[in-house]
Amino acid sequence: METAEFLQILDREGRSLAAAATEAGLDAEVPACPDWRVRDLLRHTGTIHRWAAGVVADAHPGPRPIPDPPDLDGTELTTWFRDGHRDLVDTLAVAPQNVTCWTFHPAPVPSPLIFWLRRQAHETTVHRYDAEAARGGPVSPIGTDFAVDGIDELLRGFHARSRSRLRSPYPRVLRVCAEDGDAAWTIRLSEQPPVTEVGALHDATAELSGPADELYLALWNRVPVPKVIGDPELVDLWRTSSGI
Repeated sequence: METAEFLQILDREGRSLAAAATEAGLDAEVPACPDWRVRDLLRHTGTIHRWAAGVVADAHPGPRPIPDPPDLDGTELTTWFRDGHRDLVDTLAVAPQNVTCWTFHPAPVPSPLIFWLRRQAHETTVHRYDAEAARGGPVSPIGTDFAVDGIDELLRGFHARSRSRLRSPYPRVLRVCAEDGDAAWTIRLSEQPPVTEVGALHDATAELSGPADELYLALWNRVPVPKVIGDPELVDLWRTSSGI
């Protein structure tokens, strides 16, 4: 996917998140995050937006701690979220294509700018879903190509890091297949960090599959996995160990 596509999605998803949060009310529970109310969702996502914008705007060369969320509430919180999202979109829109700054996982991307556009587009999309789930009613669609990209980022980015808790006491192979996206990944599990390869490359202990948009949300533990073939224990392992 290209810079303009990620930017457009980030812009749209942040505005949709704010609208859904307003409709849900700040006291509404967030189903996928039982300890959170909508106000916590806005505080978290708004803090991440400001943190990411600062890394890119300052061309920060190394890790920068994520600050604590602000103690805001009511319309002041909603306005703060909208302002931070707007600043993030504007910052990424004007950043040089060749900006050099810190990134934090190894998913293959052409540049740090693409890394942050991609990461913030997916961060905001997942939490937009959370806001709409808290509100109730229909949720906004997720495009197939974007969902496939997000699955790839999760598997080859977050779960390629040493801090991934997705481990198995003995070797097992998990396959993930996005049926409508013509995309598959093979994840080799062991006591070490998972190793993910693109394609259905190995005999699998279990396979998780379904439409890309549903699979995307399932792998972020927002909805049930659409289809499971093989050992269902791997679904439980994912659910309990894959949190970011």
